[in-house]
Amino acid sequence: MLDCIRKILIMRWRAVRCRAGSSFFMPKFPERRWTGQGEAELLQTIKKEVSMKGICILLAYAAVMLLATVTLTRKEKGVEGFCVGDRNAGWLLSSLSIAATWVWAPALFTSTENAYMKGFAGLFWFLVPNVLCLVIFIPFAKQIRREMPFGITLSGYMAEKYQSVGVKRVYLFQLIGLSVLSTGVQLLAGSKILSSVTGLPFWAVTVILAVIGYSYSQFSGIRASIMTDAIQIIFMLAVCAAFVFSGIRQTGGDSLLRGLAGYDGTYGSIISPAGLDVFLGFGLPTAIGLISGPFGDQSFWQRVFSIKERYIGRAFLIGALVFGVVPLSMGILGFLGAGAGYQVQDAAVINFEIISWLFPAWAAVPFLFMIVSGLLSTVDSNLCAVSSLTTDIVKGNNLKITKAAMLMLLAAGIGIANIPGLTVTHLFLFYGTLRASTLLPTVMTLKGVKLKADGIIAGVIIALCLGLPVFACGALFNRAVYKTIGSLLTVLSSGIVAALISRREVWHCGKYTRKKTIHKK
Repeated sequence: MLDCIRKILIMRWRAVRCRAGSSFFMPKFPERRWTGQGEAELLQTIKKEVSMKGICILLAYAAVMLLATVTLTRKEKGVEGFCVGDRNAGWLLSSLSIAATWVWAPALFTSTENAYMKGFAGLFWFLVPNVLCLVIFIPFAKQIRREMPFGITLSGYMAEKYQSVGVKRVYLFQLIGLSVLSTGVQLLAGSKILSSVTGLPFWAVTVILAVIGYSYSQFSGIRASIMTDAIQIIFMLAVCAAFVFSGIRQTGGDSLLRGLAGYDGTYGSIISPAGLDVFLGFGLPTAIGLISGPFGDQSFWQRVFSIKERYIGRAFLIGALVFGVVPLSMGILGFLGAGAGYQVQDAAVINFEIISWLFPAWAAVPFLFMIVSGLLSTVDSNLCAVSSLTTDIVKGNNLKITKAAMLMLLAAGIGIANIPGLTVTHLFLFYGTLRASTLLPTVMTLKGVKLKADGIIAGVIIALCLGLPVFACGALFNRAVYKTIGSLLTVLSSGIVAALISRREVWHCGKYTRKKTIHKK
């Protein structure tokens, strides 16, 4: 990846060297030899110049987020206010926060890659499940708030339903694991491209991003997360609109239409044989993992408990629609690149390649801000999620422990991101499987099916043991059928095992009652 970015930097220098001025990332250098050692010298000079400007960009971003937090929110001194913000968040800021929280690494990178490589079918099977999962969650979110108006966490909800410490521990393990892996994904994906573009060391970028996220999140908790998320998503929408309209103007509408079939022109329809392959190999496993997202992610449960009850449905619906604009815009960039015949060098940073190809070098600045906004909006939500989970671990109103948990999460995320050879795909593999393992027990509980605590615990453990190895084989060896089977096995086995072990009971009027069997004489 780094070599690819260096080639792009050299090409951008050669493009601007003939101009009278200089760009933000490509300063004007005096004439010298530009072959052999001279080119290496150029790279070192570019690296130093860009590193300093990269630091300035990140510091400026941190200053803006911290200033907005201090100015527009108040410092929270209690755990409940820190975690759920007195439960009076409005629908507008909450909807923007939901959208920003759902914008993570795949929404920024995978959408462009899928659109470029697999055309309309690839983008469709990424975009639609992402939007639908938030919409499907709406009636359940309303029910959660009615049944537990003073709740804080998903693990607390399940523990209260079953009066079981074991269920709480299983869900805490899952939720903390999800937060750690999600944070690792964001830091890994963001640091790779930021370190390549800015010239900063990879480990330093992971630490800087983590410090930025913590700097404003620790001030007022969920209030800071919601406020900064709103600012971040507004900026992302503005940048996306600018890139899309400018890109279409640069390449023409014909390029967009040609790009709908992908780079090789075979993926124009979702019902074609190629489109069905995309569905089986990518769409179905992705849909299974995404649908489980809101149901098994503490970040969204935390917002259910933070939003004013009458605004929950509106906030999640608008949030889903606003979110859809970001991957759609990134996907359009992929269509434009494919339709115009651009030869991708590294699919992991394809959107940066296309932007560098279509626009002047200074366009990297808003792109970097967009990447940082998208990734940190998820990181700060994870920090708040972990802070709220401490209420199920440590009893009492101890804000110091809550903030200490946030630091531990960041340390774990930094450690995971810096594991040699680790990729976003590897983390996404474990993340999706872990999240899907509690989908059916949670949904069955919300639908009134009374399960036993032992059944839930056994179902989650068996689902992870069965589904993870199968899905891992499919992902590592690129076998679509194994990925599909692994995803289905993880989801179904948890619910089936929990139902088989448990006695069937139903929920009536806020109390659990056993279903009576009528015997004929």
